[in-house]
Amino acid sequence: MTSNTSPDAVDPAVREELARLRDSIDNIDAAVVHMLAERFKCTQQVGHLKARHQLPPADPAREARQIARLRTLAENAKLDPAFAEKFLNFIIAEVIRHHESIAVDTTDGTAPAADASGPGE
Repeated sequence: MTSNTSPDAVDPAVREELARLRDSIDNIDAAVVHMLAERFKCTQQVGHLKARHQLPPADPAREARQIARLRTLAENAKLDPAFAEKFLNFIIAEVIRHHESIAVDTTDGTAPAADASGPGE
């Protein structure tokens, strides 16, 4: 949708409301990034635990449960469940990639000792 309206011609109240909404969006984006960082810290710890105990990097049963759970959460939040599922599948693929890498490093002896890395990994 293209408009020929100059930004200077827009009512100052509209510009102010747009700026307020964009500030909120920026704050939400920052929170999402920080939440994802925390999630990946936890999944890295899971990857090390799986590698030490020679468990497979992927857990299809858990993934299916998580997808079903997230779809329900999305529906309740009035978010498109298909979008939520795509988002979670993207994250799961990245987690599995990390777990596979950790497993290779652990079998090669190049992974750091889990106790040395501390809780934040």
